[in-house]
Amino acid sequence: MDINTKALKKNAFRVTKERGMTASRIRVPGGHLDAKYLGEIQKIAETYGNGTVHITSRQGFEIPGIPFEKMPEVNVALQSLIDGLDINQDEAGHGYPASGTRNITACVGNRVCPYACYDTTAFAQRIEKAVFPNDLHFKIALTGCPNDCAKVRMHDFGIMGMTVPQFEADRCVSCGACVKACKKKSVEALTPVNFRPRRDARRCIGCGECVLACPNAAWTRSDKKYYRLTLLGRTGKKNPRLGEDFIKWVDEDSIIRIILNTYDYVKEYIDPNAPGGKEHIGYIVDRTGFEEFKRWALRDVTLPDIAEVMTPLYWKGVKY
Repeated sequence: MDINTKALKKNAFRVTKERGMTASRIRVPGGHLDAKYLGEIQKIAETYGNGTVHITSRQGFEIPGIPFEKMPEVNVALQSLIDGLDINQDEAGHGYPASGTRNITACVGNRVCPYACYDTTAFAQRIEKAVFPNDLHFKIALTGCPNDCAKVRMHDFGIMGMTVPQFEADRCVSCGACVKACKKKSVEALTPVNFRPRRDARRCIGCGECVLACPNAAWTRSDKKYYRLTLLGRTGKKNPRLGEDFIKWVDEDSIIRIILNTYDYVKEYIDPNAPGGKEHIGYIVDRTGFEEFKRWALRDVTLPDIAEVMTPLYWKGVKY
């Protein structure tokens, strides 16, 4: 059976080492889904695949052992998952319309974790609606706090939750618990002054350890949600590196605008002769220079007053 592998991959099926067989990739934005969809995945795997399911490193699912000729049936069977997870689609019954932007990953967030500063799943789903489908290979990851359980610095865009701690002096009992927690678990942004904590805004990383440690709710999280945005981490065999801080205390709207602006930047500068038609964003930035990237990324972006933009940026890592 002749197969257009480019079209197959665009439809979110994988080219596998087993002749005549493919694998279906299932998007799960934010890594969170209703348990009822696990039964749907099982049914597809047992009906069309080899009866197994792989949980990918990006929190999606992959169903291997699907014969090429069964792909149209699998696409129809996937529709309830696509609808249920609210995935953008060109036409019902035809599966996923792109495989470029990788599944958006996230830690469990504040739906479960007391350390998380925001709902990572909800923000991941919002980003999904803004960026998918797209054929460019962006990797986006979210984590709820600076603990960075999701390892966001290994992605093109790393989104780390922050909070501006709010202090209500009348509730403080001068126990010093917040100062101790900040010293042991964070960055010593709090110091005691006349038996009351004083916050150094320049040092504070917005982790919320003071909020968790206070026995009397003198410290609370800010109503407004803020983030640390890191850029252009990558793995792979050629020059792996961690992402660097780009903006501290940035808001959700600005992050989405920056990501969308980066799509425009990549379309303008990507090397059409790159292997497989793919070129990592980081290599493009290396070629054009960071200031040119920043000019595109911050186009029509209105940052919060407290935002701090790091410039210029230099990436450290292995060099081959």
